Amino acid sequence: MASTKKTLQGLVAATITPMTEQGEVNYSLIGQYVDYLVNEQGVKNVFVNGTTGEGLSLSVSERRQVAEEWVMQGKNKLDQVVIHVGALSLKESLELAQHAAQIGADGIAVIAPFFFKPWNKDILIDFLKEVAAAAHELPFYYYHIPALTGVKIRAEELLDGIQHHIPTFRGLKFSDTDLLDFGQCVDQNRQRQLAFLYGVDEQLLSALMMGATGAVGSTYNYLGKKTNQMLEAFERKDFSSALNHQ
Repeated sequence: MASTKKTLQGLVAATITPMTEQGEVNYSLIGQYVDYLVNEQGVKNVFVNGTTGEGLSLSVSERRQVAEEWVMQGKNKLDQVVIHVGALSLKESLELAQHAAQIGADGIAVIAPFFFKPWNKDILIDFLKEVAAAAHELPFYYYHIPALTGVKIRAEELLDGIQHHIPTFRGLKFSDTDLLDFGQCVDQNRQRQLAFLYGVDEQLLSALMMGATGAVGSTYNYLGKKTNQMLEAFERKDFSSALNHQ
């Protein structure tokens, strides 16, 4: 069983789903992919079946098998494997969340449903609460990406009191350019030891200045080493070098 005490921080690669020329998922490459991330890019956390992985274009069966491969191949190599289980159907999200818990994932994440959209914070939390409860032993992250979901509920508003409804809530993947909203999320929740993971790679340095504790993104698949250099420069307050890396 995954520990709920782990803190997800630093770089998290939003993984690509490898495909054959026939459009089938090429599961056999995931083991090599793990080794490449760890050995070549210095990235030991992954976010599976998200936007970069085209999770919403895969079948539930494919998403389950992709998740299984990442957990299995990443054992003793990766620090954390977080599975995105968001779907248009609550039933599918519940199934994927339960499956993530069964295979030993380290956390789950969910986007807002985006066809029949929640129109206020309470409705969105009701949806998220049910999914989180289906994997109640796993850390739960909300995946905020309004440009794709069309759900304009501000993350700062959503976070207000969310842990009363979702005790396993551990943080936010914030994929939006609204740094004011992001900064308010950090400022108003400093005492709660949440993960504030920024998801717009080209603005990461700005988000670090606002208090980001880590980042989830597609470019960390191939620019992880360079971005880690930026994080190191930022930590030692060498902002000129950090800016050059960005």
